[in-house]
Amino acid sequence: MPSPRLTKLELRIMEVLWSHDACSVREIQEQFPASARPAYTTVQTTVYRLERKRAVRIAKRISNANVFEAAISRDQARGTLIEELLDLISGGTKPVMVHLIETGRLTLDDIKEAEKTLRAHTSQDRKK
Repeated sequence: MPSPRLTKLELRIMEVLWSHDACSVREIQEQFPASARPAYTTVQTTVYRLERKRAVRIAKRISNANVFEAAISRDQARGTLIEELLDLISGGTKPVMVHLIETGRLTLDDIKEAEKTLRAHTSQDRKK
């Protein structure tokens, strides 16, 4: 099953859960910087939307409060975002690579790691 499409706020909430494991809505809200902290009800609504999307699940219940945990991994969410980006630019990876190089976000170490991953992926394809 593919990962759900997540909004910016949903991704920020997921980051809290990936970093802190299981959290209540209040604990999630408190992880936001005070200057940019969304209202409790906004976080609560968003968490329950994430539950409907099956991105989070209830880990346990304490009294009348639910404690949530991530149901998808950070890599699954990133993969979905990358696929959406590639769809947006008609599947071409070259514009992305050029942009990353021109902005200095792609380093020589990143390229070496990508080459290593590509070699491993290529050798797995040959074995099949």
